[in-house]
Amino acid sequence: MTPRTTALHADALTVLRSWEPPDADQAALRDRYVAHLERRPDGMERGCHPDHLTASTLVVSPDARLVLLTLHAKAGQWFQFGGHCEPGDATLLGAARREAVEESGLTGLAFDPVPLRLDEHAVPFCGTTGEVHHLDVWFLAVAPDDAEHAASDESLDVRWWPADGLPGRDEAWASALALARERLSP
Repeated sequence: MTPRTTALHADALTVLRSWEPPDADQAALRDRYVAHLERRPDGMERGCHPDHLTASTLVVSPDARLVLLTLHAKAGQWFQFGGHCEPGDATLLGAARREAVEESGLTGLAFDPVPLRLDEHAVPFCGTTGEVHHLDVWFLAVAPDDAEHAASDESLDVRWWPADGLPGRDEAWASALALARERLSP
């Protein structure tokens, strides 16, 4: 492990330990993520199997009526922006920010530094050593009104969706949007 990886690992532990989950299910996930990192010094790295932490960003319009999603090339599904932490990432939020900018082409995103929610899911296309789980930490970012997005090499498309008409993953989207609206309300 490099000093940067160690710093990222320490940051993730600090962020997760101090995060106040919105409900019991999210608290159980937080405890699982923390236990994973306490057991695995490599728990932030994509080579950590079967589980590793990833960082994501839910990008919304200023009024949270629109959500910007990416059509993931490998999965063929619409997702929030995010992915693996990289050796140059010093913080979990920094990893989420890097992924959001790389995958959306947006600049000027306003990030909430507190995690929005956690989401554990199997990723069948993420490795050759059997089943892999992403222990995903979602952050919230608000796009400027005049934001122009662009698809990356990892995406087939990037598109704004109405918050009440998001494709797939209905429980995760509903939870994330409810939390986002709560944070963004005056």
